[in-house]
Amino acid sequence: MNISAALVKDLRERTGSGMMECKKALVEAGGDIEAAVEIMRKSGLAKADKKSSRTAAEGRISVKTSADSKIAVVLEINCETDFVAKNDDFIAFADAVAESLLVSDAVTLDDALALSLVDGNGSIEERRRELIAKLGENINVRRFERYESSNGLIASYLHGTRIGVLVEIIGGDIALGRDIAMHVAASKPVCVDESGVSAELIAKEKDIYSAQAAESGKPADIIEKMVGGRIKKFFGEITLLGQPFVKDPDQTVGALLKAKGASVLCFSRLEVGEGIEKEVSDFAEEVMSQAGLR
Repeated sequence: MNISAALVKDLRERTGSGMMECKKALVEAGGDIEAAVEIMRKSGLAKADKKSSRTAAEGRISVKTSADSKIAVVLEINCETDFVAKNDDFIAFADAVAESLLVSDAVTLDDALALSLVDGNGSIEERRRELIAKLGENINVRRFERYESSNGLIASYLHGTRIGVLVEIIGGDIALGRDIAMHVAASKPVCVDESGVSAELIAKEKDIYSAQAAESGKPADIIEKMVGGRIKKFFGEITLLGQPFVKDPDQTVGALLKAKGASVLCFSRLEVGEGIEKEVSDFAEEVMSQAGLR
């Protein structure tokens, strides 16, 4: 049947899909644009399922904070390439998901995916799958942290689009909180203070330092002091309060907070692709393979 260019244009504007794909759906639907939308939606879901096994290690971090700095969300959404990470539709999706999480009570990732988007365009999961069909890459809502403070403030820091931090601070002000969040982004502490270091990790480090110190041949009491010094240094390297403050390395973060009459309850730091094993591919080999030369 004859499908008008205007009808194809309308379907393209509604779905964001290519001209030939829209025309094919309209032909299948007998010119019924609503039926064509449904056909394309089902096709998109199938495409999303096929791409789900592909590694998505690029993407962006989004941070959203309430006007009173009492609630905040940091979110990681992944795609396969840096090119798609800069796509306007991908950016809009990430921002919409973060806004939706900010006003929700979602705790788990499953809770998040079932949420309705604040922009009214279906659930997060539905929109994710539609975006996969449109952009042609696997897209994952990987993880998020949502903080809500009753007697403090939530400060945030976003380094470009690849690192995001939330810090819950008691006392001080939002400017101090932002400085601490910036420090966390730069220095990657493991926990707030020594109480957050597991007994197993401490025991492991002591064993390593003890074995190294024993090679010196020094008396046991000296070795014990050496190990104690190494453990203290270890705490200074991995705990937020023990680290030298990035804006003033002559004082620790702990000393800064004490001087300001403030304390940090918790923090979260998300970095794009952290912990994801990226696939290494030979671009030239891939092109040759697609051209049928391999």
